[in-house]
Amino acid sequence: MFRSLGTANYRLWFIGALVSNVGTWMQRTAQDWIVLTELTNSDAAAVGIVMALQFGPMLVLSPHAGLLADRFDKRRILMLTQGVMGVLGLALGLIVLTGMAQLWHVYVFALLLGIASALDAPARQSFVSELVSDDNLSNAVALNSASFSAARMIGPAVAGVLIALIGSGWVFLLNALSFLAVLISLQRMRTETLRPVTPASRSRGQLREGFRYVAGRPDIVIILVIVFLVGTFGYNFPIFTSTMATVEFGAGAEAFGLLSTFLAFGSVTGALLSARRDRPRMRTVFLGAGFFGLATLLAAFAPSYWLFAAALTVIGVMSQVLMTAANSMVQLTTDPVMRGRVMALYMAIFVGGTPLGAPIVGWVANAFGPRWALGVGAASGILAAVLSLLWMIRYQHLRVRVVVPRRHRPRLAFAHDGDAAGRRAAAQKAADELRDAENVTRRT
Repeated sequence: MFRSLGTANYRLWFIGALVSNVGTWMQRTAQDWIVLTELTNSDAAAVGIVMALQFGPMLVLSPHAGLLADRFDKRRILMLTQGVMGVLGLALGLIVLTGMAQLWHVYVFALLLGIASALDAPARQSFVSELVSDDNLSNAVALNSASFSAARMIGPAVAGVLIALIGSGWVFLLNALSFLAVLISLQRMRTETLRPVTPASRSRGQLREGFRYVAGRPDIVIILVIVFLVGTFGYNFPIFTSTMATVEFGAGAEAFGLLSTFLAFGSVTGALLSARRDRPRMRTVFLGAGFFGLATLLAAFAPSYWLFAAALTVIGVMSQVLMTAANSMVQLTTDPVMRGRVMALYMAIFVGGTPLGAPIVGWVANAFGPRWALGVGAASGILAAVLSLLWMIRYQHLRVRVVVPRRHRPRLAFAHDGDAAGRRAAAQKAADELRDAENVTRRT
């Protein structure tokens, strides 16, 4: 489960990223909280706008950021982008501490952070392949997800306590300080043991080349469709948790942060379960999407705070199983020289869909209540599962049947037509040989 940590460079990266991610989740929690309680009157749409501004640049800049990741030193790109994000956190914290913060300030900083994150994401995603061997790549991707999810578990809980004790401004400053950890880890890496990919040569049409590559890969296209659906309408967790905590259950900052911790605990569990697998499969994506949709539907009907928190744990497990499998499949099956551009498109669709979905989900929460917003998320997971199943039937010749063995409960069985066709062909060949032998015997 933890075999990638045996690599010194990956171990440095894992520790630095964990500290930085904890700070990032602290800032996100504080940011959502001041928008909801200090700068607006529980306006979920405002939270959706902040998310849209923060993740919107991913849609526009990701193709160019992916090309940069394929052409330049990823480690140096990360040092630049991580430093810029630390400075932005510092500036926002000072504005909040001085009492000058207004809603438009948060909007501006969310946009600037989104630009830096858009340039950072493709390099960060594809940099993992330079830290570990191909055999450990799937494991490293899963452990990255576990690190991110552990930070989601720790960060909001710590932020909730700190907001109540010292205020949101200090949380932003602590986030700025946390970026030093990842910068130090990048600086101390042994560059001679890295596995850099040969940079893509400078030529015309490289962006179009990346799109053509993806268009010619139906397996990647279906994963991107699934990631778009669930990432756009199902992964609006700040809206779900903040509105359910404040509107439905009348909870405070500590309880709001605790909900994110339950979600992250499930995510850590799902990531570690994924780390045990050598290679991801499309079947895992299908099951993850389906159970994500069902768990989100259960959360929408949860009658109490603690039952809602329990449902969030299941949502965390399934969301991580789904996204870890999707990410690993794309990275492992992509030509290394195209990996930056393909992962940029992946991140653009995953994160960049938020500007489309977050305002819609926020509007649904305002107009009809947060439970209906959760219903939108549930529908996205169920639809994604249906599409992945149809794709497996079409391209992998998958067939599903109900098996009722003796003394056991009915269960679904999956079989590929390719395997069945092979067995049928072998049986037909044996029958033909037997018939020919019988004909020869009669003639004799």
